[in-house]
Amino acid sequence: MKLSQYTYSFSPELLAKYPVENRDESRLMVVSRKTGKIEHRIFKDVIDYFGADDIFILNNTKVFPARLYGNKEKTGAEIEIFLLRELNHDLKLWDVLVDPARKIRIGNKLYFGDDDLLVAEVIDNTTSRGRTLRFLFDGTHEQFKEALYKMGETPLPKWIREKVEPEDEERYQTIYAQHEGAVAAPTAGMHFSKHLLKRMEIKGINRAEITLHVGLGNFRTVDVEDLTKHKMDSEQISIPEAAAEAINATKRGGKKIVAVGTTVMRTIESSVSTGGMVKPFEGWTNKFIFHPYEFTVADAMISNFHLPHSTQLMMVVAFGGYDLMMKAYKTAIDEGYRFGTYGDAMLIL
Repeated sequence: MKLSQYTYSFSPELLAKYPVENRDESRLMVVSRKTGKIEHRIFKDVIDYFGADDIFILNNTKVFPARLYGNKEKTGAEIEIFLLRELNHDLKLWDVLVDPARKIRIGNKLYFGDDDLLVAEVIDNTTSRGRTLRFLFDGTHEQFKEALYKMGETPLPKWIREKVEPEDEERYQTIYAQHEGAVAAPTAGMHFSKHLLKRMEIKGINRAEITLHVGLGNFRTVDVEDLTKHKMDSEQISIPEAAAEAINATKRGGKKIVAVGTTVMRTIESSVSTGGMVKPFEGWTNKFIFHPYEFTVADAMISNFHLPHSTQLMMVVAFGGYDLMMKAYKTAIDEGYRFGTYGDAMLIL
């Protein structure tokens, strides 16, 4: 498979700029790999396809306000930084992206907030756009984090819309978000409401929670035609022992395992035994899944509609099959489905 094969008739008008009023009332396309049948439902109908002792695997990462606006010393030039990862708790070192990057050099000081509440010094150039910053702050780490998050903005992707609105703070997050560390939301999980989770519980459908802290690498464009030469950025993952046991018990019982989103699929496929069982794990993954790939854990997958040439689209194609997924995406366009982060969902059975 080559990069150029992962395209379709995309138009920016396909992208959803806002979420639907009720999380579980997005549209849901249901695609059967066995029969090739495509159905059109509402997301809360997902429960109709599963029964007692089936299990949904959810990514409980929590998005933090990763976008900051500030000024460069002396010139006062406006700059935007995107917090990626805390490198050192005590030294307050962070990996960040800077825009515009060309004017920010090692030794520059950057000022943020009213009365320059936060000051950061550039100490390393990691990539063409990336930098390592050391924040100069005298208070406790808790006070530092409080100041950082007070000034930070919900990191809604700018290809959705430029202006972040108050509702994004809540909607650009799953309702079961727990462990802070993501700079982007695991979007397939944003369709679940408290009411839907309760209905699943009543029906006897189980849940297991894993964590993958979504980084910008998840959205980095693929710029090589030969996909074997693309390298994914590493992202931190956690598979607790209880989650692994629940998933494996479901597998042994012959029940269905549902991966909610590409981040979940990457996580569980990153720690699998030769017997196809999920192993508890704490660490990092840079796993890149594209066709052909033999999946070992999930029987079904929930995903949003992804952009052309994206690694997420490549994974969906690997799971659902190239011809069927290209047909499904064409159908989605013809039927007016909403694409992207705040868009509609697909269930691949």
